[in-house]
Amino acid sequence: MNEDDEKRVAAKLVRIMAMLCERNTQLETLHAGLTPVTRTGDYSDVFVVDADGQRIPWTEISRIDDAEMRALMQEIVNRLYTFHLEANDPKLQATIERWMGVAVKWDEPSLDHRMLSPETRK
Repeated sequence: MNEDDEKRVAAKLVRIMAMLCERNTQLETLHAGLTPVTRTGDYSDVFVVDADGQRIPWTEISRIDDAEMRALMQEIVNRLYTFHLEANDPKLQATIERWMGVAVKWDEPSLDHRMLSPETRK
């Protein structure tokens, strides 16, 4: 397989993995709800008042607590594990096919050079 084909296959694979293993998880629950209105566009004009009356800038709010993060990461790890081990299962194949039409419409992926060690960066 040439490099262009490899990149095309990898792009298709990572999009469907992101859709099935990350997007359709508890992340959707965290994403649900009301989004505050900002007039500045950067949310510097949005604040949250907590139960102690503390006025906290939106840009400084943690939107996910440790327990939610742990549960989310465990769900993602389990889904990635299942995807890798069961990718040939007919039921999983049907799910992949059903969601592929949505996933392929996402932006093209690109290398995240922050993940690469200095020795392997191009």
